[in-house]
Amino acid sequence: MRPHPPATTVLAVHRDGEHRFSKATVDSIELQAGLGVTGDAHWGRTVQHRSRVKANPDQPNLRQVHLISQSLLAHVAEQGFEVRPGQLGENITLANMPGWQWDELIALPVGTELRFAQGPVVRLTGLRNPCVQIDDFQPGLFAAMLDKNGQGQLIRKTGVMAVVLQGGAVQAGDSVTLYLPPTPHQVMERV
Repeated sequence: MRPHPPATTVLAVHRDGEHRFSKATVDSIELQAGLGVTGDAHWGRTVQHRSRVKANPDQPNLRQVHLISQSLLAHVAEQGFEVRPGQLGENITLANMPGWQWDELIALPVGTELRFAQGPVVRLTGLRNPCVQIDDFQPGLFAAMLDKNGQGQLIRKTGVMAVVLQGGAVQAGDSVTLYLPPTPHQVMERV
């Protein structure tokens, strides 16, 4: 894998032991290899998302860590919504830096690795699919999280999902370096 500059930093980290829409901002989170965020409702080797557990509880958990870019919050603010870090249920909010905008983050290929300053490594598995619960949080926000590109394909703006390859602590201010997988690249789809 090769690094893909520039690096960014972690704006904030979040977790919640219950299946609620938003997550509380905390000083740091602990990532565990193959499991996710310690103390978070989505921690585990098999799928923890309630609708996916109903469908097949033995599926591998490809949604161990949820990441978004701070630029997504600014993007929806331009549409009249006020959303703070953690309120979309993400575990890690990345700082708004060139190369790390919300649309650039969701355009990364499957297998991209994010390496954090204190040692943790996550591998991107796919896109978070927005759900209608977003409208319970703020009416109309669900529609703002979806769009269509020039070819009529659906764009899901709600960030990316990842699995933990190497554990360790992550906290606000940590640097994050992105490593692209070898080509050919696979486009991320919802997981």
